[in-house]
Amino acid sequence: MLSAFVNAFRTPDLRRKLLFVLLVIVIFRAGSQIPAPGVHVSNVEKCIDIAQNGENASLYSLVNLFSGGALLQLTIFALGIMPYITASIILQLLVVVIPRLEALKKEGQAGQTKITQYTRYLTLGLAVLQATGIVALARSGNLLTGCTLDLLHDSGTQAFLVLVVTMTAGTAVIMWLGELITERGVGNGMSILIFCQVIATFPASLWQVKITQGWWVFSVVIAIGLVIVAAVIFIEQAQRRIPVQYARRMVGRKMFGGSSTYIPLKVNQAGIIPVIFASSLLYLPAMAVQFNQNNPDPNRAIELLNKYFVDQSHPAHMAAYFLLIIFFTYFYVSITFNPQEVADNMKKYGGFIPGIRAGKPTQDYLSYVLSRITLPGALYLGMISLVPLIAFVMIEANQNFPFGGTSILIMVGVALDTVKQIESQLQQRNYEGFLR
Repeated sequence: MLSAFVNAFRTPDLRRKLLFVLLVIVIFRAGSQIPAPGVHVSNVEKCIDIAQNGENASLYSLVNLFSGGALLQLTIFALGIMPYITASIILQLLVVVIPRLEALKKEGQAGQTKITQYTRYLTLGLAVLQATGIVALARSGNLLTGCTLDLLHDSGTQAFLVLVVTMTAGTAVIMWLGELITERGVGNGMSILIFCQVIATFPASLWQVKITQGWWVFSVVIAIGLVIVAAVIFIEQAQRRIPVQYARRMVGRKMFGGSSTYIPLKVNQAGIIPVIFASSLLYLPAMAVQFNQNNPDPNRAIELLNKYFVDQSHPAHMAAYFLLIIFFTYFYVSITFNPQEVADNMKKYGGFIPGIRAGKPTQDYLSYVLSRITLPGALYLGMISLVPLIAFVMIEANQNFPFGGTSILIMVGVALDTVKQIESQLQQRNYEGFLR
């Protein structure tokens, strides 16, 4: 991987692209540190210190992960990339449900451009909703429970609207920066920005383990982390290749077909989407408890939610988290990979799987293989996601345990994809293998 980056900087075109990506990342991280107008910075820092020693940060840990710590600091990029991620997931689900969107997807580049535009609009709408909720919590003093200091200089309506508009505009700028990286840089812009936000909190989380537990536990965590990274790389690269043979056919005076290829089915076909779905769903009980914390006489349901599902170290919470990840893995794979569509396209262009008849038998075979290969992928996602929760119980590390869960999946996945794109561009400029 390091040799790929070294060779990339030796190529003038790739060097310009990489330097442009680094420049955008610097701007992005700078915006994540600039406080929004009207925020009482010193009080926010004091409240964050208080919250890190309590349990409040668990409610926003997922969103704060994608903002690189900017959410609780109420910066201009406080929402981070989370509204865009949510909008993209919603559009992917709606494409399967709404025929109009499904028709747009089949139109090729023009349809995809239209769907991208819908994603931008939905991102801004979600950003307004999330910014309104966060600023409202900050104004009422419920954003960081346990802290009675004022987080805002002014609690008036005008200051409220300024904060909401600022955070929404910050989300729009983040979208623009991500698209700039995709067009003029290397790799997927949004994925790289997500990677930067996750990696921004990684050193602090890792060093927190050393401060609270000492060098011995810190060394053990590093060793376990390296094993987890190796396992994640192995699973992320693993795939089942289904061979496909195309028959020869004569079109006019030309012969087409006769080639062989394969359909790559990854073990982790769903990526990190099931983890995000399950985490978001399990934050609903915590949010319900948060809004009823000032109620002197909470009902029985709120007490049960607080006892079994808010505490992330409780076995009931872990079991529910694990089962939800498995469910969403199967659900997401079923809506993103359509065996019937793949079988029909193969039959249309004269392709077949050796030993399997075209049409319905091919569809049944693909469904069978996909269901078998999704199980280890779902178990893998569930076990990786439980690593930080188990570590929190065993070594009492903070809830953003560095090795495990969403953070390690994002870091490894984006790093592998970016390196692959750099190597593919290097191969286009390097013909030594053909000249030897």
